[in-house]
Amino acid sequence: MFEIFTDLASWLVYDLLGLTADTKLGDALHFFVEDVTKIFVLLLGMIYLIALLRASLNVEKVRDFLAGKNKGLGYFLASGFGAITPFCSCSSIPVFLGFTSAGIPVGITMAFLLTSPLINEVAVLLLLSLLGWKFTLLYILVGISVGILGGLFLDTIRAERWLQSFAAKALEKGQAQQVQSLDESVPSMSYKERHQFAKSETLEIFSRVWKWVIIGVGLGAALHGFVPDGWIEQHLGAGQWWSVPAAVLVGIPLYSNATGVIPVMESLIVNGLPIGTALAFCMSTVAASFPEFVLLKQVMQWRLLAILFAMLLLSFTLVGWIFNSVSFLM
Repeated sequence: MFEIFTDLASWLVYDLLGLTADTKLGDALHFFVEDVTKIFVLLLGMIYLIALLRASLNVEKVRDFLAGKNKGLGYFLASGFGAITPFCSCSSIPVFLGFTSAGIPVGITMAFLLTSPLINEVAVLLLLSLLGWKFTLLYILVGISVGILGGLFLDTIRAERWLQSFAAKALEKGQAQQVQSLDESVPSMSYKERHQFAKSETLEIFSRVWKWVIIGVGLGAALHGFVPDGWIEQHLGAGQWWSVPAAVLVGIPLYSNATGVIPVMESLIVNGLPIGTALAFCMSTVAASFPEFVLLKQVMQWRLLAILFAMLLLSFTLVGWIFNSVSFLM
């Protein structure tokens, strides 16, 4: 699906600039170009399409299904949708903004945001061949559970209070439009009016976040591939209790997607790192990376960002301890 961005980055970095993939600069620049172009396209396309749908359809029934008496099912559906979409943490931000603009409750949106980077079909297949079906099933259940419980908790504490002002206004506007859509006397918009509405909203949001996409992915690219080979196995491979939270903290400055991190996990396990420690490190790299939080800061206030950060660190640490314990028993 995203091969076109890989090909574009390869042409620009390797063919046009003459760099090679086996150099740190070439690898980092390729990483940067691929992810920035992918995120920009997702950001523009997703927000435009969702805004166009909002202007075209009566989405009140959808909102009621997700936020009303079936809200519990809404968390599950959002988390499940996150599990089957092949987005990394930064690529999930456009979908987060689109859901917010559509008036979907923050907790349900966060259930998607938490799950999407952790699980996708390629990662599941690779884990199945690497660890077997029992560990793979446990991984899927844990990832979906993190999304559901995290979304439920954030709705309980009314996390929408701590969105940045433009995101909060977009949420209010989306919810107000849903309520207004119940009034049959509201005239339908022409296609030109719907297009102008979607275009205006897309440009407004994109103008606020584009530079942070470049900064966030740039930080990830600068760190990409610069951890010395064997360092993690050497320092975190003894299996002590503290090695799991330490692996989580080490993974935060790095950045990868769920598919790209699987070969890293395989290498770590083959070289003697306990399964739970390797999994905690890789989950941290995928879903709690520093570049992601640079982007999230543009849509969340510090308080909400700190709560999300603490939730992820705790979740990954518990997952690592659980998997290490299970692996010792099997």
